[in-house]
Amino acid sequence: MTKISFANSNNPDIEMSAILNLPEGFDETRKYPAIVVTHPGGGVKEQTAGTYAAELARAGFVTIAYDASYQGESGGGVRQLENPYIRTEDVSAVIDHLTTLPFIDTDRIGAAGVCAGAGYTANAAINDRRIKAVGTVSAVNIGSMLRNGWEGEQPSEAAMPYIEAGSAARSSDAAGNPVAQMPMAPLNEEDAPSEELRQAWEYYHTQRAQCPTAPGWGTARSLTQLITYDAFNMAETFLTQPLQIVAGSEAGSKWMSDDLFERAASSDKAFHIVEGANHMMLYDGQQYVAEAVSVLAPFFKEHLAA
Repeated sequence: MTKISFANSNNPDIEMSAILNLPEGFDETRKYPAIVVTHPGGGVKEQTAGTYAAELARAGFVTIAYDASYQGESGGGVRQLENPYIRTEDVSAVIDHLTTLPFIDTDRIGAAGVCAGAGYTANAAINDRRIKAVGTVSAVNIGSMLRNGWEGEQPSEAAMPYIEAGSAARSSDAAGNPVAQMPMAPLNEEDAPSEELRQAWEYYHTQRAQCPTAPGWGTARSLTQLITYDAFNMAETFLTQPLQIVAGSEAGSKWMSDDLFERAASSDKAFHIVEGANHMMLYDGQQYVAEAVSVLAPFFKEHLAA
């Protein structure tokens, strides 16, 4: 496990920070399959993305977990920007870097993500054919979630106030006021509307997984892109790569994994349900992560084989 940095090919002024994991017995003269692992909205590479990246490296892959542009230890001047189009492009920028490494087999690159990172991963695969296989854990289509609610219960038009708020935040930011913020997960335990989302607060804001580079808020200006974003846009036509979806049976977010499975054009797609797990349990629950990896590792071995 090595911390690395490299220029973002989409914006060379931004230096990306990442953790590169090498498999046991790594031989720099060989060519290895690689997996890019993308963190949730509000998360960083040291949290659940890093957990999955480390586990997949143990299965024989070179893996990379990275901080999104403007977040964590990566550069970018508008801190905590959560622009979904930039987040999607970050996946491809990381792949750009991988293709420059002599020990990476550029024909065997896969991508995985957790929560919103899974949505961004799916969107990147729709656009970037270098991604040969896609794995998702507790997938969230962040636009759908903000439009329709955590459990998909509200009509899209109910999100119009969020677009208004994002627009107002942009004007406020432009006027030189302190950057307008929004919570990426409950910032306080009492703000959580359910036990599942109370666990999101616990994950990000207690010793469970808190990290100083993950403050838990995003820029409110991001709402002007997020509300209309569809991570699965054109999946019916262009998401043709092999796809392995993992979600908990008790996850309020499961409907978004269902949507991805239904919409993906891939003729080779599978949906593994982790019984008894909610959304957050798949972030760090030992037995649940182990089950997810037991599905993802053979999936990537099959589809990234030499």
